Amino acid sequence: MKEGRTVTEAKRFGCYHCHADTPMVDAVRRLVSEDISSLVVTDHDGYLAGVITRIDVLRCYLAHDDWEQQPVGAYMSQQVVTVSPDDQLRHVADLLLEKHIHRVVVVREENGKQKPVAVVSDSDLVYHLMKEVE
Repeated sequence: MKEGRTVTEAKRFGCYHCHADTPMVDAVRRLVSEDISSLVVTDHDGYLAGVITRIDVLRCYLAHDDWEQQPVGAYMSQQVVTVSPDDQLRHVADLLLEKHIHRVVVVREENGKQKPVAVVSDSDLVYHLMKEVE
């Protein structure tokens, strides 16, 4: 990726989200309909609470016969790796490799809390690598 290119320059803002009390079946429905691998979980004021991934869904499914009714909050990851819109894409790539993760949540600080504005994934970074070669 070009040196100095930031998240803002590379990513259109907006992210799919749900709330911690959302039933798992509704989260799965959204994952499938949008063809995405995770949802940002927010509190009811729109601030970051966690992330729910397809792997989290599978853990829930294996643990509960009534997995569909389980709340997302019981299986979401609360420890979310975040970046700011001004962070460089190289920094994002470093974080993905260092933390062995597939995505980071882009946040803006607001009222001392984190407001999610986008998600940058490993596939986003690979896309931008390819665009530079074309």
